[in-house]
Amino acid sequence: MSPKPLPGFRDFYPDALAERAHIFDSWRRVVRRYAFQEYDGPPLEPLELYTQKSGDEIVGQLYNFTDKGDRAVALRPEMTPTFARMVAAKAQALRKPVRWFSIPQLFRYERTQKGRLREHYQLNVDLVGETDVLADAELLSVAIDIMRELGLTSQDVRARVSDRRLLNGLLAHHAIPEAAWPAVYAVLDKLERQPREVSADALAAAGLDGATQETVLGFGALDLAALQARYGTSASAGEAVARFAAYVAHLEALGVGAWVKVDLTIVRGLAYYTGIVFELFDNVGEFRAICGGGRYDNLLGALGGVDLPALGFGMGDVVLGELLRARGLMPAATPSVGVWIAQAPDTPDAPQALLQTATALRASGATVEYALRPQKLDKQLEAGRKAGAGAFVIVDPAHTDSPWRLRRTGHDDQSFTTLPSLVAAVTAARESDR
Repeated sequence: MSPKPLPGFRDFYPDALAERAHIFDSWRRVVRRYAFQEYDGPPLEPLELYTQKSGDEIVGQLYNFTDKGDRAVALRPEMTPTFARMVAAKAQALRKPVRWFSIPQLFRYERTQKGRLREHYQLNVDLVGETDVLADAELLSVAIDIMRELGLTSQDVRARVSDRRLLNGLLAHHAIPEAAWPAVYAVLDKLERQPREVSADALAAAGLDGATQETVLGFGALDLAALQARYGTSASAGEAVARFAAYVAHLEALGVGAWVKVDLTIVRGLAYYTGIVFELFDNVGEFRAICGGGRYDNLLGALGGVDLPALGFGMGDVVLGELLRARGLMPAATPSVGVWIAQAPDTPDAPQALLQTATALRASGATVEYALRPQKLDKQLEAGRKAGAGAFVIVDPAHTDSPWRLRRTGHDDQSFTTLPSLVAAVTAARESDR
């Protein structure tokens, strides 16, 4: 048997699982504040659910096989197709807008590299049934509030926002033929990652003259003020500029404006996006995108046969975890043992009093451990210290006037005549230590 997990997969030892739980708990706290409800779906789906959305070429990136019922199936590489199927199945009965989120484990067979594994967990947040840009602003506010919840600030993370409708309007304004739009989008998507002359050559190959090439290459420097000044009255782009300005104003009112940067090079590689799109990056540029999403008004119709506007984002645990560790924001794992119970020497072999004490403390909510075989008292206490216990209870039934002693660092020892009084004291100590 191989001593290691498969390439691109992870073992979650307790410390690593505690980090994952910290991220998951933060995700759930924030999205629930925005009134999103959690859902889930099967990790194994029909292969055609993914080829229908992304084409047969996606098969090379999947863990797919033929099952015992001779069905072509795949481990889910993303959640959107499952989400679309589930919404479509109950579209008429669902209250609109639909606000759902999930935290699925996803699988993709691709080259493992920094920030990208062959499995990861991803927060998916989707909103269905609303066309107004306030929904777009609400969605980005969720993503940014998660950053705040995890201790990150606008100095650490920036949300870069764009709008495909706006870009289309700008391309039409400059009389760029629609046949060339995909090539222009591809150039904008790579503008920061490739030399300017390479981008210019690609635009020239798409049929753009020199002046239009320079205009497109300058899109990345346009902020909202420049867009309004240059294109606010444009017949092809003016309406999209006004809509985008309203979106930015909503973000300011939601208190996240300081996190946001207008950046028309954010186009999102997936062709199904139809409107506002965004990605979150660390400001240092050390990591891959933390999060990405946008509006996909036609996808539910294509996948589920239901014509409903929709928008959503995905945020993976891998890059986010790397960023939190790099910024010193991943909390240290806390000891799992709150109270260690030790049995005094020269007590009967049958530890009824110890077990009754453990049961009562556990029922009160305390995390309790004790030695599972007879040991000397000092060895029991040493085991409790190694376990990280914050309190020690020594049980000594022979002392009928005070069978229980509570010992805490920095406090005087306390003696108790009844088990309820001990439980009350331990509960009060736990509350004061929080």
